[in-house]
Amino acid sequence: MTTTDTTRTVTDLKDLASLGNIGGNSAGNSEAAPKVLPAPQRDAQGRAYATGKRKDAIARVWIKPGKGVVMVNGRDQTTYFARPTLRMIIEQPFQISERSGQFDVMCTVTGGGLSGQAGAVRHGISRALTFYEPELRGGLKAAGLLTRDSRTVERKKYGRRKARRGMQWAKR
Repeated sequence: MTTTDTTRTVTDLKDLASLGNIGGNSAGNSEAAPKVLPAPQRDAQGRAYATGKRKDAIARVWIKPGKGVVMVNGRDQTTYFARPTLRMIIEQPFQISERSGQFDVMCTVTGGGLSGQAGAVRHGISRALTFYEPELRGGLKAAGLLTRDSRTVERKKYGRRKARRGMQWAKR
């Protein structure tokens, strides 16, 4: 820097902001720009695909317009997820987006237990719905269904019986 450089004040910056579009919208244009949604992502059969994850479970999910049939690993959801709470978890994305009974779901799930698999299927359905209809993203994101739940089991440490449980101590 040379000694001929001038120092700027806050009022100089305000003048610059009013000249151009610095820091958001300009002084002359107070209207917000229209929000552009991404194009729907569908394959040749008209299906949307997404991957959902939870704990150690990974679900590959395809959705297409239909009567609301959910097939998990080639079986109906009522036989695969026998507990009603697990079926309720899977139904959440459709209820929040008000699309219950409008989409058929075909998914394959591997890894983890039934609870983690149900969470993975829910995550996959939520993502697939946003790929099929991008305008549903706001409601699903506000409900927290598009965020991958990163909680996993803590690893076992050496010198301990479990992740944190130490060995039993005997006085005699």
